[in-house]
Amino acid sequence: MRVVVIYKKETEYERTVLDFLRDFEYQTGHVLETMDPNSLDGSRFCESYDIVEYPSIIVLSNDSRLQNYWRGIPLPTISEVSYYVGQS
Repeated sequence: MRVVVIYKKETEYERTVLDFLRDFEYQTGHVLETMDPNSLDGSRFCESYDIVEYPSIIVLSNDSRLQNYWRGIPLPTISEVSYYVGQS
């Protein structure tokens, strides 16, 4: 599984996302992938999965199929996201 956190930097919610990422790593030992929707790769990724609201957390299977998707604030709980981390 691939878990990607998509958020824009220098926004009112950036601190919330960074706190979530830090707490997630502390509690689970896993680092989540992040992506900026304003970058070229991020823009293409968001277009491919129709992501238009930020922050968003998207879970993809190994063959890139959408498994789960959380949009906006509040962010999901760490346990909700950690369910998908490390699954093959």
